[in-house]
Amino acid sequence: MISDRYTLRRWSVRHAFALQLFYRAFERLLIRLDGLFRRAGYGRLERPAAALERAMKGVLFDCRMCGQCILSSTGMSCPMTCPKQLRNGPCGGVRPDGTCEVRPAMRCAWVAAHEGALRMKGADGLRQRQPALDHRLSGRSSWLAVARERPRA
Repeated sequence: MISDRYTLRRWSVRHAFALQLFYRAFERLLIRLDGLFRRAGYGRLERPAAALERAMKGVLFDCRMCGQCILSSTGMSCPMTCPKQLRNGPCGGVRPDGTCEVRPAMRCAWVAAHEGALRMKGADGLRQRQPALDHRLSGRSSWLAVARERPRA
């Protein structure tokens, strides 16, 4: 049986272009709010921001809150939904029909990433090598990390 989360994850990949446009605008807003976030204190904002992010991204992307979101690089398909948690491409076990070798009822997260990337404008993120996952950031808000770390444009 396919869960509702899986259905929404597939919807997000199919609508990757619209979600990409939304995320770019949202990212600009986060960067502009950096001063306000600094005054309020990033430490104080972490728990409520992570809870909101978990709720929003959990519904749309089946987010696992790794703290290092790369959805905009992976066609709006979260690579952490891969049972093997591969961040740089599919394993050798992708079945010919695009399903996962570990969970045959699930489409491979990387096949979905490729499909979503084809829908996104200027999305060459699949070609970028992603750094290894830093498990110390698990459960933290990647939204706050964007505001804190990206330079203002």
